[in-house]
Amino acid sequence: MRIAIIAPPWVPVPPPAYGGTEAVLDNLARGLQAAGHDVLLFATGDSTCAVPRRWARERAAGTVATGAATELHHVINAYDAIREWGADVVHDHTLVGPVYAQRFDVPVVTTNHGPFDGELGDLYRAISDGVAVVAVSQHHRRSAGGVRVAAVIHHGLDVDAFPLGAGNGGYALFLGRMSPDKGVDVAARVARRAGVPLRIAAKMHEPAEHEYFHDVVAPLLGAEVDYVGEVGGRDKLDLLAGACCLLNPIAWPEPFGLVMVEALASGTPVIATPCGSVPEIVTDGVTGFIAGGEAALADALARVGELDRGSCRTHASDRFSTERMVTEHLELYGRVAPAADGNRFLRPGSPVLTVPRRSRE
Repeated sequence: MRIAIIAPPWVPVPPPAYGGTEAVLDNLARGLQAAGHDVLLFATGDSTCAVPRRWARERAAGTVATGAATELHHVINAYDAIREWGADVVHDHTLVGPVYAQRFDVPVVTTNHGPFDGELGDLYRAISDGVAVVAVSQHHRRSAGGVRVAAVIHHGLDVDAFPLGAGNGGYALFLGRMSPDKGVDVAARVARRAGVPLRIAAKMHEPAEHEYFHDVVAPLLGAEVDYVGEVGGRDKLDLLAGACCLLNPIAWPEPFGLVMVEALASGTPVIATPCGSVPEIVTDGVTGFIAGGEAALADALARVGELDRGSCRTHASDRFSTERMVTEHLELYGRVAPAADGNRFLRPGSPVLTVPRRSRE
């Protein structure tokens, strides 16, 4: 099968640091290729995913100043490149791409990486009759509100890429984005209440993230609560491996928390609130503790030594592997493109849109 994947233009694939969507796309693209399929990834020129790639932007646009024009430019060039390449199915991870794609006669799959409510709900309701929409958790699907969901596919990762750690660093870890939705301030208070040092590794690029940090989080630092900045690569792996647990007190119904799977792959149990997809990822009392309220979270943190790190690793390998994710995507691709041969692209009668291309192999 010839499978084209369109990544968003904001962050390279794979991401150098923060970027859950881009980490998933890296694993998916490489996993599909390893399974014997032809893959074309349309991303940005600074991406390093080891599959054939094309791009319009030499560098990722970043997450601070984003806009529709940037994504439209990326999407138009993507479909132009894919038309030349020929695809049996397009898996589009942008927002505007699945709308633009409806002028083409090619099966399109899109994964919603955000919530289904609000503005995104209107978008996915408008396209789900003609585009196969993927939800990333059962909780995500239940919140779809009239959107036709073609499949629920949990994210996966390369578990073997995460060293199994002993958790002997003497600290709990917060890893994510500097946002009240992620509960960074809650993590700081919980760790202090439990008497456990905390390391906060968080992305902080956008004005709202800086404001939250300076107004709410910074006053909580000190007394063994440390902000270590945004981390990626080996630094992230080392932090996960050395942590006694991942402290993840999210305050919103997150569709899927990849950071929790990364922790489990490292053998690190997860302490989290019962929001969104958490109960689908963490088995309470086995691979972590699910608790509501700061007192209950602190009690759970004091008990984290009762959990077996090997069970966490096995759980990640059994339920959240790249191979499982690839298999489930291939099943969906086969359903939406059972007889596609990659030769048809434009819908009959559609005008050919000529776009100046700056794509590169």
